[in-house]
Amino acid sequence: MDLDQLTALRTPEGSAALAAAERVAGGDPLAAAAALRSAGIPGGLAAAALTQAELRRRAAGKFGPAAAGMFLTRPGLEQATRRAVADRRAARLRAAGVTTLADLGCGLGADALAAARAGIRVYAVEADPVTAAMATANAEAAGLADLVTVECGDATAFDVSAVDGAFCDPARRRAGTGRRIFDPSAYSPPWDFVTGLAERVPRTVVKVAPGLDHALIPAGAEAEWVSVDGDLVEATLWCGPLAVAPRRATLLREKEGPPLNASGRGGAPSYHLTGTGADEAEVGPVRRFLYDPDPAVVRAHLVAEMAADLDATLADPSIAYLYADAARPTPFARCLEITDVLPFSLKRLRALLRERGVGRVEIRKRGSALEPEKLRRDLRLSGDAAAGLVLTRVAGAPTVLVCHPVPAPA
Repeated sequence: MDLDQLTALRTPEGSAALAAAERVAGGDPLAAAAALRSAGIPGGLAAAALTQAELRRRAAGKFGPAAAGMFLTRPGLEQATRRAVADRRAARLRAAGVTTLADLGCGLGADALAAARAGIRVYAVEADPVTAAMATANAEAAGLADLVTVECGDATAFDVSAVDGAFCDPARRRAGTGRRIFDPSAYSPPWDFVTGLAERVPRTVVKVAPGLDHALIPAGAEAEWVSVDGDLVEATLWCGPLAVAPRRATLLREKEGPPLNASGRGGAPSYHLTGTGADEAEVGPVRRFLYDPDPAVVRAHLVAEMAADLDATLADPSIAYLYADAARPTPFARCLEITDVLPFSLKRLRALLRERGVGRVEIRKRGSALEPEKLRRDLRLSGDAAAGLVLTRVAGAPTVLVCHPVPAPA
């Protein structure tokens, strides 16, 4: 996609091409291209329209119905914030008194649009001309052009003196190749600029990768890990007066039904667990119930806080499985009831499952080098019953736990 193609797509002819592309997208790409050409759409415009139609289909999971009117790039879509996450972040900024926001490195504009929907005036900066033009188009399509101004330029040179809040989502993929960048100093903008931003704009928020090293978290900042329907999607640093707790795990729900499949009040959109991130849970024996914490809890180092809430302990100090005598409601973990605890032995496990007629297993693991799919093949299962297998260590020894899920409470 280049600027000329984007301009063409925004003409009446381009809109017609997009509508035609949406009708044929999702099937054989060669057949779809041929159908557009046979309808008299020029080849270049047809290709651009088909690319946008396919990206919009993929984007529906992140942006919902709004994706149908957005302009997208593949790298931009991969890094863009899900709407549920962006909206919650914007609401928190608004509640903290932010009225004007600098979005430094705005990408396709997902976070800028969320802030605007919350009533915040946004000044967005994007280095890539095509992406900046798409962000402008997306603001117009959303009816938010009066609240979002997009500038193509260097985020590090933007004058932040006129705003009372700043948001930065540094690029973590290399331009041209799309490869992930694991060294924060190679981010764009670089990490030293990002961490220094809070000195100039106290209400600063930084979106970072979920695998962020805790040693890189600035002193005094709140580090939050966010999962959506059990998938860890991002981490966020809240600086200055925005920091409420040292560590936070946030669970958001987009799907219907109880959070995860364990417990909690159905219909609640989000849950939060906070703490220092420095406490350690007690270690004890395997007990009747196993809790598998949400990945946001694990990455936030809040397993100890969760253990205290559940009166639970670890069976191995380095593995984040919790064990308790009772199944208590919590949205922060999946709860399983343990029926058997075995030192790992393929022969013994296969015999046990065959004796019980188990033909289907759900396998999860922590602290085990075994590959679940290879183990599934090696077990040679047959039967109508189902079971859960947890591959782990107990007091350092390889162990398999045979379990079944605890139903969510009514």
